[in-house]
Amino acid sequence: MSNLLLKYIEELEKKHVSKNTLDAYVRDISRFNNFIKQRKEKITEIEIVSVMAYVQYLQKEGKAASSIVRNIVSLRNFYKYLMKKGIINENPVVDYEIPKIKHNIPKILTIEEVDKLLSAPSLSINKGIRDKAMLEVVYATGMKVTELLNLTIYDINLKLSYIKCKGSKNQERIIPIGSFAVKCLEEYLRIRPKINIYNLDLLFLNLKGVQMTRQGFWKIIKYYADEAHIDTNINAFTLRHSFAVHLLQNGADIKSVQELLGHKDMSATQIYSSISRKNKIAEVYKKSHPRA
Repeated sequence: MSNLLLKYIEELEKKHVSKNTLDAYVRDISRFNNFIKQRKEKITEIEIVSVMAYVQYLQKEGKAASSIVRNIVSLRNFYKYLMKKGIINENPVVDYEIPKIKHNIPKILTIEEVDKLLSAPSLSINKGIRDKAMLEVVYATGMKVTELLNLTIYDINLKLSYIKCKGSKNQERIIPIGSFAVKCLEEYLRIRPKINIYNLDLLFLNLKGVQMTRQGFWKIIKYYADEAHIDTNINAFTLRHSFAVHLLQNGADIKSVQELLGHKDMSATQIYSSISRKNKIAEVYKKSHPRA
């Protein structure tokens, strides 16, 4: 890893960017650095043609359009940093046009499918009680998986029915939770000492008593989706997506949903509004058309 990249990482750490973002920047810039070395060029002396050649290389490697866009953004920010430090005079990436990518419409579950999924864990065992609480909290709050797994026991207030959630850059938001999630958390807190063998503050732990991984939570979602015979192709974010659409379908305004999800940009939330409208039109059609 070059000294320039190490110093850039230090700069990002000072800005408290999330670990996932930091890992992506390191991966993207390291890959570009290796590519430039093979071309016998210096990373501080490249021109836009080198960026174009790199994008072609990524395309030949079969990288998705979204991955290529992220690589370009990573490089653009890296060269902004080099300019700010006076290491280069021009940003070679600034004039490179980022290709537009078609956003995939996120998959959501119907309310009936959510009920089936959340009813799947067995409450006769500690694992089932924990899993039920985790699934209920995700659907009640629309949290990202990372946010859920970083919750501590001090972030929940069951008397006032809310959860404090820390998003990217440690920005905190308060999310109300309903009676179902409160009840499940109360049940889980009763058995949590049996799991918490290392006396940690983290709210949710794996069965070894340490922090659960994103992959661990994904396996839980997948397992119960299979148990509940849900045919929709779901992922670890499906409950978050379903949370947003179901709120909009039941009359929540888009600004409130944006705040609950922790979106900085309204455009990120508007995709859920379009799903809600399409679902509503389909529902009206089924109810109204004599041949539906």
